[in-house]
Amino acid sequence: MAGEKERAGTLFLVATPIGNLEDITLRALRVLREADCIACEDTRRTLKLLSHYGIRRHLESHHEHNEAESAARLLGLLRQGKDIALATDAGTPAISDPGQRLVAACRSAGIAVVPLPGPSAALAALTGSGMATDAFLFAGFLPSRSSQRRKRLQELSSCPETLVLYEAPHRLIASLRDALEILGPRRACVARELTKIHEEWLHGGLDDILHVLASRDRIQGEITLVIEGGEPPATRPAWPASVSEHLAQEMGRTGAPRKEALRSVARQRGISRRVAYQMWMREKEI
Repeated sequence: MAGEKERAGTLFLVATPIGNLEDITLRALRVLREADCIACEDTRRTLKLLSHYGIRRHLESHHEHNEAESAARLLGLLRQGKDIALATDAGTPAISDPGQRLVAACRSAGIAVVPLPGPSAALAALTGSGMATDAFLFAGFLPSRSSQRRKRLQELSSCPETLVLYEAPHRLIASLRDALEILGPRRACVARELTKIHEEWLHGGLDDILHVLASRDRIQGEITLVIEGGEPPATRPAWPASVSEHLAQEMGRTGAPRKEALRSVARQRGISRRVAYQMWMREKEI
């Protein structure tokens, strides 16, 4: 036994179900049973999973607010020869969840890191969307502030790969509006509450999806947004980011009245005149 403790432990990255508790691998269950401790984002969430499978192990809290301190503590345990299973609330550790800092520290210290493939909302949404999967860009969560979000969408606008994004339900409408204005009415898919009882898929143009969701009183659940890739920079139309600027530019260039110029702006951006008008009105209110 003493000889065993001379070696450093191993950090196992355990992907856990994003909803349906049956979506866990046999290997993940074995590692969770055998690990000296389980580092988890929310001990209550992980305890529910462990209880379902009759697993009892020491839990260590490891989340975004204590990640630096926790990583140092867990690194110490690994150096003592402890095997640690890292799990987040749902999905794969370090994918828009805590874990990257600890993995980097382990790599620097020469401690073994073993990822266990498993559930991922990003991949589930991508493969179920019907859009191109040969090349895609996972961009995580968009910024919460509109100005920063629009800037990020502008950066992604010429990316030819399929875009995969996470979004919070209370920001979804605002993000869809910004995406529609900057990316145009691209094909998209909203995957909500994947693998859960109320799983929902919405397909269509960004304008179609926005119209459906904007009519709801409330949007709940975990959301993944998949958007088709854009055109290369050389072929993408060069119009201003906002409809207001585009409209002013069009009126100045053609001398057309506002109504006619707005129709032209909508046609250039590939959206309906109604959508263009709504965007213009919303920009006036900001």
